[in-house]
Amino acid sequence: MLKIMQDYDWHVFSLVTTIFPGYRDFISFIKTTVDNSFVGWDIQNVITLDTSFEDAKTQVQLKKIHSSVILLYCSKDEAVLILSEARSLGLTGYDFFWIVPSLVSGNTELIPKEFPSGLISVSYDDWDYSLEARVRDGLGILTTAASSMLDKFSYIPEAKASCYGQTEKPEAPLHTLHQFMVNVTWNGKDLSFTDEGYQVHPRLVVIVLNKDREWEKVGKWENQTLSLRHAVWPRYKSFSDCEPDDNHLSIVTLEEAPFVIVEDIDPLTETCVRNTVPCRKFVKINNSTNEGMNVKKCCKGFCIDILKKLSRTVKFTYDLYLVTNGKHGKKVNNVWNGMIGEVVYQRAVMAVGSLTINEERSEVVDFSVPFVETGISVMVSRSNGTVSPSAFLEPFSASVWVMMFVMLLIVSAIAVFVFEYFSPVGYNRNLAKGKAPHGPSFTIGKAIWLLWGLVFNNSVPVQNPKGTTSKIMVSVWAFFAVIFLASYTANLAAFMIQEEFVDQVTGLSDKKFQRPHDYSPPFRFGTVPNGSTERNIRNNYPYMHQYMTKFNQKGVEDALVSLKTGKLDAFIYDAAVLNYKAGRDEGCKLVTIGSGYIFATTGYGIALQKGSPWKRQIDLALLQFVGDGKTPGTPPLWEVGVEALALSFLIDLPADNLYNEFVQQKYP
Repeated sequence: MLKIMQDYDWHVFSLVTTIFPGYRDFISFIKTTVDNSFVGWDIQNVITLDTSFEDAKTQVQLKKIHSSVILLYCSKDEAVLILSEARSLGLTGYDFFWIVPSLVSGNTELIPKEFPSGLISVSYDDWDYSLEARVRDGLGILTTAASSMLDKFSYIPEAKASCYGQTEKPEAPLHTLHQFMVNVTWNGKDLSFTDEGYQVHPRLVVIVLNKDREWEKVGKWENQTLSLRHAVWPRYKSFSDCEPDDNHLSIVTLEEAPFVIVEDIDPLTETCVRNTVPCRKFVKINNSTNEGMNVKKCCKGFCIDILKKLSRTVKFTYDLYLVTNGKHGKKVNNVWNGMIGEVVYQRAVMAVGSLTINEERSEVVDFSVPFVETGISVMVSRSNGTVSPSAFLEPFSASVWVMMFVMLLIVSAIAVFVFEYFSPVGYNRNLAKGKAPHGPSFTIGKAIWLLWGLVFNNSVPVQNPKGTTSKIMVSVWAFFAVIFLASYTANLAAFMIQEEFVDQVTGLSDKKFQRPHDYSPPFRFGTVPNGSTERNIRNNYPYMHQYMTKFNQKGVEDALVSLKTGKLDAFIYDAAVLNYKAGRDEGCKLVTIGSGYIFATTGYGIALQKGSPWKRQIDLALLQFVGDGKTPGTPPLWEVGVEALALSFLIDLPADNLYNEFVQQKYP
């Protein structure tokens, strides 16, 4: 019983018992389990009734109940009286869950009219266990134990007393037969017992009294594990049409971070943590027959926070489930799929998530006022660059290199040569001093070689001039060479680093999108089909849409992998989602063009059934959030690059949400 409550996050409950035998043990066990559990249980009331007293006292006691979940321990006859009084007090119906053991449900073929629809019972696996089958299994336990004892001791002690006489001391120990009875497998069933007389591995089922007044199996307990058909309790299926609850809504959503994030339940408590809400996800078991089961998940995110605040403001409760085909909504062969299809065909009252408002969808559903501004954006990946063969020349422009080696070097060399040639003490003026002819001479080539060696600080054999003027000229050149080399080496490292390359596109009308075959290799881009982005491209750029269909992706995560692995050059999708993904990308390899520039601006809205009475209340609540709750400077919880219409600032965040945000931002 507690496991059922734990799976459905029913942590607050009341305990109602009569003085039926075993009630003290029942209360004690519940309290002990609650006290030693990690789950935050809250027992609001423990009420023990004496049905032999008048009904007025029972009503006074039952009026103390304020919780929605009630555990009832009593006999079937007592349950009829208690549930009758509870009905008169309004304690049955959509807002209340009564959970009873098998002794209350009793014979499932006889259902008292006082039992309310939606009554939950825990019974044995064979909850339609006939009396004949029970007697047969009981005799099977005795005969199997006796046979095992006979095999071991070669005899079976004969009873020497009746049930009405004095028991004589048996020849074998008292516990001998008991030892053989506690470990019995009979007719394929494990009928082993504990020392206290309880089954070791009981196979139990969870049954519910449906709207047709029939017991329906909705779960089972086997090998200490509870499996339920419905991950979120479908109250709308358990009650008759004459007992509707207009304030309990079935809501569909779609996983897409940061708006809706789906996580597994907490492995320790097997429940959803406090900043998440339970949601169910249908998982197929057999693809050919579409058979499957609902798995309990936990949903959180920007849209989930909005939903929680709306439920408190507008006053409604809800069952949340994930759309089965994972789509937003598209009309295929005149049939809507995705979240829009769930609302159109009235399987859900509303759809909450990253649902773009467009004209086609607005014809079949009503949208609330937009709560997030979005549109279409383009994401590309940074590509690792290569070092150019001419990278060593990049520190200076071509004109500087020409001036350096054509003008400065040659002009300076000619000047040094001329000064040395006409200098009285130079090599070529030795004859003026009466020295022997044919001595060493200082040529133009030697001047160039000298200046070249100074530029690169190379210790090559050179011939230095002797004239004073030419020496001064060489010194000026040497000073220039030091400055030149310092500037060159300072800039060389920056130009030798591999630069990252980013594809530059200006928008959806860019040549790379409209004429991709003009590039080699052709430019590859795509989107996620069956969404508003694909619809916009199909209506406005038919050729572009026809080309990109072969590059379309199953989902956003698949597209990000394709971008990083080079299978895709650009990904076109909702700007809000792409900005979030780019802001949280590991390694910052993914970027949106134009720092998140948006095309075809629109917004996200909540989809409701056409003519829904909830639309006006939802609109007023969203506008009230904007008008009353705006707090400038408050960091948004889920949004990274998402330009929300102030709603990200408006959610009343509990302390654990703020802690969550700090951890996510500090340690992403």
